[in-house]
Amino acid sequence: MVSRITEYLHLGRKTGHYSLQQNQNAQQHEDKYEPSSTTSDTGTSGTDSSLLLDSSSAAHPRAQTSTSPKPSTSPRHSPGSRPRQRPACQRSYSQDSLDELEMGDYWREIENIKSSGGEPERGGEGEVQEEEQQKIPEEGEHEEAWLTEAGLAQLFGDSLAADDQEEDSGAFLSTLTRTQAAAVQRRVASYQQTLRRRNRQHFPNVRDIFRPPEKDEEPPKGESDKDATTAETETELDVEVAFSEQALSYRDNNQRLKVTGSLNSPDDKLPNFKLLRDKTGQTRVGDLSPLDMKKVHRLVLVEMTALFDTAGIDVKANKPGKVKSKESGLFAVPLTTLLDQDQRQAPGTKVPLIMQRLINHVEEEGLDTEGLLRIPGAATRVKSLCQELESSFYDGTFQWNQVKQHDAASLLKLFIRELPYPLLTVEYLNAFLAVNKLPTKKQQLQALNLLVLLLPEANRDTLKALVEFFQRVIEQHAKNKMTLNNVSVVMAPNIFMFKGFRSKVTEQQEFSMATSTANIVRLLIRYQDLLWTIPKFILTQVRQQNMESQRKLHKERAVRKLLKKITIDRPVDKTIPEVGDGVYLLIKENTQGVIRVQAPQFSKISMAIQLTEDLQAADVLTRFLSQDSSVSVKKEDLCLFEIGGNIKERCLNGETYMKDLFQLNPGAEWVIKTVQR
Repeated sequence: MVSRITEYLHLGRKTGHYSLQQNQNAQQHEDKYEPSSTTSDTGTSGTDSSLLLDSSSAAHPRAQTSTSPKPSTSPRHSPGSRPRQRPACQRSYSQDSLDELEMGDYWREIENIKSSGGEPERGGEGEVQEEEQQKIPEEGEHEEAWLTEAGLAQLFGDSLAADDQEEDSGAFLSTLTRTQAAAVQRRVASYQQTLRRRNRQHFPNVRDIFRPPEKDEEPPKGESDKDATTAETETELDVEVAFSEQALSYRDNNQRLKVTGSLNSPDDKLPNFKLLRDKTGQTRVGDLSPLDMKKVHRLVLVEMTALFDTAGIDVKANKPGKVKSKESGLFAVPLTTLLDQDQRQAPGTKVPLIMQRLINHVEEEGLDTEGLLRIPGAATRVKSLCQELESSFYDGTFQWNQVKQHDAASLLKLFIRELPYPLLTVEYLNAFLAVNKLPTKKQQLQALNLLVLLLPEANRDTLKALVEFFQRVIEQHAKNKMTLNNVSVVMAPNIFMFKGFRSKVTEQQEFSMATSTANIVRLLIRYQDLLWTIPKFILTQVRQQNMESQRKLHKERAVRKLLKKITIDRPVDKTIPEVGDGVYLLIKENTQGVIRVQAPQFSKISMAIQLTEDLQAADVLTRFLSQDSSVSVKKEDLCLFEIGGNIKERCLNGETYMKDLFQLNPGAEWVIKTVQR
């Protein structure tokens, strides 16, 4: 079966057969320059929490110390013992390097969480909840779950293999790059080995999915022979070539140059990354239709796995279990449940109302307060406010004027920390921590970009609101003394040390996690403008999938017309185009350098726009508003949409060059609609 998959995924074309054995050989070479991915010697048993921590301990050996107390002497295990000694905190106002910042704020935040009752005792209710939250998967479940999430479950049985699903998988697999195809192949091979060990007879469905590629088919975009590492400067992000392909070129180049030592330089300063200019427009999360976003999710999952594979990092998702949580309220309520009840109050809500209100209250009091987010509120007062909010928030009787700013900040951190499932999700928390093991800051940023896209919509939107708030706090660092590093080390325990987790963490694991988790939060804040965008190569693959599906659909229509002709013995009117008169006329008009923009929501139905080299989407909106004075909507509330052709629906960035986009998708229609920002 693997050989047939290899044939279909085009692995033999140009690049040669990319086998599992080749990957193992490559991994041996990677060990010469890649930080070790083995587990830390903490003596932790094979629980899910230890798996999470292994990802960070290998990445930051400096965070570990041989002089740390043993778990048996930890204050957490011996309540009567004296608190452990921390290094003296010398506050740093650097925005760049964690090495320049003593981690005193991190440990103080840990102690604040403990003193506020946020850390359950060992064997307490919180630990039971954690046991239910993460289950240890059985053999083969990781691969099966991964293939299912990638939409490839139908490869393993007729019960799931509907014909339309197979055709969709055929279109999906045909667009994969070399490294993406290798990632799929490895998971299929691993799952097959598991099935054989279970002595299960397996009959793969091999109909249209594994047909050999047609000779005239163009190679996927990502299989270009372009050397990605030489085509861009250190701070430019190339989003036209798959990240995993760039990482593979980087790895191969370093092997040829015999680079030794860790690629994580002690100089931890953050580069000023920027995207290479794309004249067809940048695509942000929320710009695509739900149907295309499903395709994005599948592609991003495969690409993220392939990126980690190039570094020899095997990231496996935890399996979330059932959690005994509240069915209503504000704190310790699942995010989806909370949003459901919020949307009954305010339809269209994407971020929990209580979180929005807490952030607003902190900002109303002024972001120039020294120690904002770092200085905790009074524990008894915060507990009392929490109870009052639970009872009176939705009816509007809560007295916000009684809430002090530091108390509101503590309530915000409590809200994040008390979520039954972590904001970064149980499934992807391992992958977030493993980001630190990637060899360069650029690859770490690329991996975070993919992981943000993989988050459920509710988690992604809530995380975005948080990091935007953190950025506004950081912008006032001259007055509040809260730099990027300060905010990162304070918020890392609240985001990563979710409810019940710390009851399983040993003293040395805490040290290894400190810098690692703070670095992830730091990257999320620093590069938020880049992380919530969809890379162009992913969008190109979505367009290829849509075109492949349309080709199959047109073939089916042609067959039906032929059968109908044979049945009724009537010649087909050749003057009627197959794609329909509306599309035909639109394309005919477009070939003359003119597009027709429609606005069905407004009194002006459509207008003709002459395509020029400099015409941008924002210019189209400006022209529309100037020609139709009856429209009272602001320009920022409007969007020009690209609909049809090789995309379902896409809201265009204002800097999109219309002529370049038309050349990419000549069959699209152009529609102006209102949007909710």
